[in-house]
Amino acid sequence: MVAIPFPISNPPQESTGRPGIAKLGFWPLVAATFFMVSGGTYGTEDIVQGAGYHRAMLILLVTPLVWSLPTALMIGELASALPEEGGYYAWVRRGMGNFWGFQEAWLSLAASIFDMAIYPTLFVDYFARLVPWVGVGNHRVMVGLAVVATCVALNLAGVRLVGLTSLWLFILLSAPFALMAVLGPFESGTLAHLHAPPPASTVGLLGGTLICMWNYMGWDNASTIARGVEHPQRTYPRAMMTAVVLIALSYILPVFAASLTGVPSAGFDTGSWADLAGLMAGRWLRIAVVLGGMMSGFGMFNALVMSYSRLPLAMGQDGMLPRAFAKVHPRTQAPWVAIVVCAAGWALCLGLGFEQLVTLDIMLYGTSLVLEFIALVALRLREPDLPRPFRVPGGLAGTIVVGALPTLMLALAALNGEHEVVLGINGLVFGAIILLLGFGTYPVAARFRRPAA
Repeated sequence: MVAIPFPISNPPQESTGRPGIAKLGFWPLVAATFFMVSGGTYGTEDIVQGAGYHRAMLILLVTPLVWSLPTALMIGELASALPEEGGYYAWVRRGMGNFWGFQEAWLSLAASIFDMAIYPTLFVDYFARLVPWVGVGNHRVMVGLAVVATCVALNLAGVRLVGLTSLWLFILLSAPFALMAVLGPFESGTLAHLHAPPPASTVGLLGGTLICMWNYMGWDNASTIARGVEHPQRTYPRAMMTAVVLIALSYILPVFAASLTGVPSAGFDTGSWADLAGLMAGRWLRIAVVLGGMMSGFGMFNALVMSYSRLPLAMGQDGMLPRAFAKVHPRTQAPWVAIVVCAAGWALCLGLGFEQLVTLDIMLYGTSLVLEFIALVALRLREPDLPRPFRVPGGLAGTIVVGALPTLMLALAALNGEHEVVLGINGLVFGAIILLLGFGTYPVAARFRRPAA
């Protein structure tokens, strides 16, 4: 094994969890990954509206092949070889050194600030369809804060409870869309007479592709909880591949069913799935889809609190942040300081617009993802003898190819970065500012780093 010129942990053994702490099995990990990445069919409305049914289905089919599958393969290799606290942060730090490990965590946490504000907003938007009072004035913020507080409480109770909650939410919110997919062929052409109202948003084909990327984004978030997963070397590769298939089906089948009904695609907007469900089967199915939308927003926020909070935990343990972030609950091992501090930051961004949040999220997340693919190649070169229960096929060339495909998709996202996102600053400039802030913050973080034992 090639010597590494900076401190690393020893290669992990098969069991990396703490004795006596309940861990995630295969299906709870699949469900948690489902919410970290997707949260169900919700969020695809703008893709249908901007691209039409046939192109929307093509985008939803191609995007996971060039954006999600390469990422899932990369995670399958690195999570099975290095199932460490902090996941992708630990991989980049081990493969590329302390500086780039810090940048990976910095970019991911910065992306989380914009990403996490979306999900309580989604919960409130669907809740307001049942109880209009929720969407009036400050009530939106109050309900959003209640979602944040509830998810914090669940995460303080430990990863197993979060995983089981994700599994049940996955089953409940998927059921109405599964029924719509079954009903689609029996409703062929029955809604073609409807006239589409003017769309509330005009995202276009490129905007629809960007939203599709966002809907297929976040696979690496599952890696940060590796020490809470049963037999991670075997579980991660299978869970990632299973989640890719389930998420793709959860998008494509309902869109296909909607296309059969003949309802105009130009009328799709946020909440249209609930309206379509009501037209297909009545008010009861509409209510079920609305409740599923609430579950989707809640489930995504809940699962991502579990994921993102492990970054400050690992950085605190490594001495890249103050030691306080390494504190865990004595019974559940939940990183309570990291959870509370992160939740406070996420709550501050409640209320930003959806498209601005998506643009910033993709750019920051995409940059951190590129670092992970570079680390994949670097570890193949630096540590060729590292035990890898699962490998990206094709040898070194294969690892380069799987990294190139998502990088090209990120370049596509950059084409949309010229639009204003925050305070009159366009996405490219704002992303560059955050990247430079990470470079400038590293010397401060380095003061907390402890020498290797």
